[in-house]
Amino acid sequence: MRSRIASSLMGLVLLFSSWEPCMGTNGDYLPYKDPKKPINTRIMDLMNHMTLAEKIGQMTQLERKNMTADIVKDYAIGSLLSGGGSVPKSEATAREWIDMVNKFQRGALSSRLGIPMIYGIDAVHGHNNVYKATIFPHNVGLGATRDPKLVKKIGAATALETRATGIPYAFAPCVAVCRDPRWGRCYESYSEDPTIVKEMTEIIPGLQGDLPPHKTGIPYVGGKEKVAACAKHFVGDGGTTKGINENNTVADWHTLLSIHMPGYYHSIIKGVSTIMVSYSSLNGVKMHANYDLVTKFLKDRLRFRGFVISDWEGIDRITSPPHSNYTHSVLAGVQAGIDMIMVPMNYTEFIDTLTSLVKNNFIPMTRIDDAVRRILRVKFTLGLFENPLADYRLVKHVGSQAHRDLAREAVRKSLVLLKNGANADKPMLPLPKKASRILVAGSHANNLGYQCGGWTITWQGVDGNNVTQGTTILDAITEIVDPSTEVVYSENPTTEFVKSNNFTYSIVVVGELPYAETAGDSRNLTITQSGIDTMSNVCGNTKCVVVLISGRPVVIEPHLGNIDALVAAWLPGSEGQGVADVLFGDYEFSGKLPRTWFKTVDQLPMNVGDKHYDPLYPFGYGLTTTKVQDQIASR
Repeated sequence: MRSRIASSLMGLVLLFSSWEPCMGTNGDYLPYKDPKKPINTRIMDLMNHMTLAEKIGQMTQLERKNMTADIVKDYAIGSLLSGGGSVPKSEATAREWIDMVNKFQRGALSSRLGIPMIYGIDAVHGHNNVYKATIFPHNVGLGATRDPKLVKKIGAATALETRATGIPYAFAPCVAVCRDPRWGRCYESYSEDPTIVKEMTEIIPGLQGDLPPHKTGIPYVGGKEKVAACAKHFVGDGGTTKGINENNTVADWHTLLSIHMPGYYHSIIKGVSTIMVSYSSLNGVKMHANYDLVTKFLKDRLRFRGFVISDWEGIDRITSPPHSNYTHSVLAGVQAGIDMIMVPMNYTEFIDTLTSLVKNNFIPMTRIDDAVRRILRVKFTLGLFENPLADYRLVKHVGSQAHRDLAREAVRKSLVLLKNGANADKPMLPLPKKASRILVAGSHANNLGYQCGGWTITWQGVDGNNVTQGTTILDAITEIVDPSTEVVYSENPTTEFVKSNNFTYSIVVVGELPYAETAGDSRNLTITQSGIDTMSNVCGNTKCVVVLISGRPVVIEPHLGNIDALVAAWLPGSEGQGVADVLFGDYEFSGKLPRTWFKTVDQLPMNVGDKHYDPLYPFGYGLTTTKVQDQIASR
């Protein structure tokens, strides 16, 4: 009898202990806190408890710089972010990132309903804001690999490093189809070809995890080592007139659906959690105010069930000049169907404006509820209600050797060989590792910041070798050649220096300086003048291979005559050994152009399939080599 009573009491203890996390402050059972309940039930219950102020708080995303945990608590803020270069402190460790994110999260959890906030960051080629994280090649280079399985692995590695800093939300991938390389964001695009962009959406299951069976099209995040992804920038951002950033894309319905939309179809099918709206306009209508595309097409027709987020101050830019009529901007953006607004600074102005618009019946509660329902769906899917705080278990994965090896593989596969000797019978590559003396020259040979490009540590990128951890192309060359080979480095050697040193061959590494977004818009697409001078001084006086570090095709035809071999290395990231691996024949060249390489900028825009298609190197071009071991074996 006693054992039966004890057993019953133990059962009651277990029952109430399992309910304890599901209790409110007054002891009431709250279904939204119960992980055993279906997500839709939890969403409905939570929304029934929410005030208008709490709902608008969920729609608000703020930059971390001027935030406090009390602000997050008092306004029930739904999301925080780090903009490019916004860090806890210079060279912050993964633990310091976690401590910062958790501090804000505790503010959110101490609010009336304890709704966790979601922290987002631009992890666009690895966890690129974080010191010592692995920096993968930018998307244009990944497009050259033609390897979706590799890109999926990169997504998984990026997710793991992002989670290792306590962050569950990455503003990636960019599924833009760049149709004009004059656009300053062209390196964020995998290709001018929508088919390649569509294939590279395989990064989404890498970031989020593979969708379970029969869950097609539903936002999904598969555990604590995955992040919510964000397909961007909806839609047509890569098709603006003359490639001007944030400008107008002129396209008929067929062009929009066939060129710019496929990446979104496949992102949604693969369960992408969020979609970011583009700054640009479509046929004169700002995308941040485009109800027909954001609500009627994306949400209603494509049945996207995650949340739609604005870009940084995106609604402000609905008007010209930006922020000139903020009430109109908030009304137009929210009514268009944007669910979360990346404010990101003046939160009281946004909250007060949206509150007034709702209370005065300009925006219906049904629109607010739609936004909040979507935001909560992603948060529940992420498991934030059960595991809102990060721990230190994953910190070892930031910049791990396994991830650096993966990045090195990606570099190898991204390299496109455009020229290799005067003819096929006399190739210059692969280079011999054993030589008496070789020259390495150029502004980009010994500059880790330059080879990583924009969106690295800071928004616009950095200059130098002390900005993060990695291997420069010069160091990689020095390491791979035979110990008896003398490697001479001169950034800008004179003609006299080159002639007098009797170099066996030279490697010239030049290209574009780092940039991001509008700062990268270019009308002439030339590399730096110092790079042109270096090519002229070196390649006219010794055998040379030129390695181009750029986010897009650049003007090269006038210099081709003096160049023996030409390699497009794009923006390879932190693992410069991948370049040396292929130059010296440990691996073969296999990359194919993801973009058409023009002769002159006067031809632009010019894309594969155009009627007047006369490129220097066509889309898909790329010479191949064989590994040195294979050459020896075949003799």
